[in-house]
Amino acid sequence: MSPWYAWTPWGGEFYVARLLLQRGLALTYLVAFLVAARQFRPLAGEDGLLPLRQYVERYEFRQKPSIFYVLDSDRALAAGAWLGVALAALALLGIPGRFGTPAYVLVWTAMWALYLSFVNAGQTFYGFGWESMLCEAGFLAIFLGAPDLIAPAVVVYLFRWVEFRNMLGAGLIKIRGDDCWRELTCMDYHYETQPMPNPLSWVAHRLPDRFHRLEVLCNHVVELAVPFLYFGPPRVAAAAGALTVAFHGWLMLTGNFAFLSFLSVVLAGSLFADAVVAGALPVSVSVPAPDALAPLPLWYQVAIAGLVVLVAALSYYPVKNMISSTQAMKRAFDPLNLVNTYGAFGSITRTRYEVVVQGTDDAVVTGDTEWETYEFPGKPTDPERLPPQWAPYHLRLDWQLWFAAMAPSPARHPWFVHLVAKLLAGDDSARSLLRADPFPDDPPRHVRALRYRYEFTTFDELRETGRWWTRERVGTYYGPVSLDDSRFRLALQRRGWEVPEPKRAEGEERDAVARTAETE
Repeated sequence: MSPWYAWTPWGGEFYVARLLLQRGLALTYLVAFLVAARQFRPLAGEDGLLPLRQYVERYEFRQKPSIFYVLDSDRALAAGAWLGVALAALALLGIPGRFGTPAYVLVWTAMWALYLSFVNAGQTFYGFGWESMLCEAGFLAIFLGAPDLIAPAVVVYLFRWVEFRNMLGAGLIKIRGDDCWRELTCMDYHYETQPMPNPLSWVAHRLPDRFHRLEVLCNHVVELAVPFLYFGPPRVAAAAGALTVAFHGWLMLTGNFAFLSFLSVVLAGSLFADAVVAGALPVSVSVPAPDALAPLPLWYQVAIAGLVVLVAALSYYPVKNMISSTQAMKRAFDPLNLVNTYGAFGSITRTRYEVVVQGTDDAVVTGDTEWETYEFPGKPTDPERLPPQWAPYHLRLDWQLWFAAMAPSPARHPWFVHLVAKLLAGDDSARSLLRADPFPDDPPRHVRALRYRYEFTTFDELRETGRWWTRERVGTYYGPVSLDDSRFRLALQRRGWEVPEPKRAEGEERDAVARTAETE
């Protein structure tokens, strides 16, 4: 006879859901750690655009805990990112679970702690809702258990609770926010003005107005009504899951939203019970019966019970925020990002602005100066370039450039000034974030940034010109400046940034001009 603690009141009908959650989260972690390995050091490392020391100086450890609070070096950042990649790859292959529950818990706890460390130390470049959502989901995954154990249904329901707040929060902030969501016109602008369009965004933008109205209606249904079905009977929950997957699938087809939509699809895996999945597929699916799996160890059951109490207690403020008329779009209410509030696109921009960064070798800027343009991997710059597909990979600098372009100057985005300084210095880490550097050998003498208004071309314009965008210059965003500009150097020093020395060819006379004025 089995001991009393071998019985679990949480059922075992979520073997497939657990598998979908574990593999999906492992793949999300893999992408996220690869992004950290490639981008974190130039963005927020020792000499990043927002240096790591700013995080250490601004916060106490208890406010934003991170292993990089103590191990604050680029070497530690690289080691942490690549360790995360290795652990995520192991989890994706299901290897930790083969060595029992302790090994499983150890690997998933390490991934959660590592990624939380990057999020808390990443400052502006990690200030996105899907970062805290991955932290929250990653923490819950620690309690899903190895594949030879009964899948704890209560943990699967906690994943549904995350997806519920994700979807309903987004729906509520839309209906409370921009008038275009209530007037059903937001999709007239969305595809053109979203942070980073993809190859199908142009096509979606040119769909009929009636289709756009239907899109907004469907958005309201899927985000405001469907989430309540997540907690219904198995077939009802599965139908709600299918609608959620279809909704985010369309978002992935028509835009680059980093891993937001992908992670939302992963979380929807919690909505598919074994019986529903097996009955819906045309081929037989081998799903172990609950009595064929080992019961959860007592210590694991106690830990899960504690998890339920913790999530219930921490849900107070996210729920309060969600039902509030002053709802915040995204916010973490605890330093570990365990239970958060979510919401996206509460307002829609009607006009797309882009910052175009340029450099020149000229020692003095005149009206005849020829400027060369820097290209970034994802954001629109060249009007003839088809918007690329990057998601679920996250181009963090490109996203922040979209936010920066909304204002006529970089006053609220000081990292942009640091980026300009690094381009002037020919900094290799900053250049690694570019798609094309027009100064591969020697850095430019001056850099400036112009502000343009971008619009998708029409069918006729695309056919005649081969351009996906039309653009019109609306002003100068920043500069031109050089490293010989005393006021520019002073601005860097005031921010506590190291002022790089200008690189010059041997014997070349330095520019004596303190600051040049644009005359174009």
